[in-house]
Amino acid sequence: MYPIVSVFKNPPDGGRGYHRDMRVRWALEEVHQPYRLRLLSFSDMRRPQYRQLHPFGQMPTYEDGDLVLFESGAIVHHVAHTYPGLLPPDGHGRSRAVMWMFAALNTIEPCISSGSAGHLLQRLHDLANILGDNEWLDGGFSAGDLLMVSVLRLLRGSDVLGDTPSLDAYIARAEARPAFQRALKMSSEFARTA
Repeated sequence: MYPIVSVFKNPPDGGRGYHRDMRVRWALEEVHQPYRLRLLSFSDMRRPQYRQLHPFGQMPTYEDGDLVLFESGAIVHHVAHTYPGLLPPDGHGRSRAVMWMFAALNTIEPCISSGSAGHLLQRLHDLANILGDNEWLDGGFSAGDLLMVSVLRLLRGSDVLGDTPSLDAYIARAEARPAFQRALKMSSEFARTA
């Protein structure tokens, strides 16, 4: 049996891959782990059966045998620790990749959600300085980069990234990855069939 990931049957973003289930599908594509999809509508998410999987009635969920997870960061963390390919082999490198996962979800994403432009711009400049001329945040591509780019993509189409071209290039590098492209193609297919 393959893991099951819940996704929107009719993605509100038109299949552009901005929903949190994209993070999970991208992670599974990176580690070449086959999975199945559970296509759900908004009304399906409110049903008691789904609330048993996700008590807040949101996306995504991840089911693998008797393991049920919700929260995209927790799911990506599980995938990264279960399958090779998203964490460095050495202990310190793994810890730093997890650190960047937390930074994406706890430091950068809240700044984007809050709408506090000044605070967000400072965080983006800090992040751009840390990235510097490096391709990825800490050596090779990791789950930290996957979540960071997933969060930063929310700024696409805004003027916010204009002052940090290195972050724009960082996002573009990640979006060019074959695993990202496979997950994104799947998002657009959901939108076409809805």
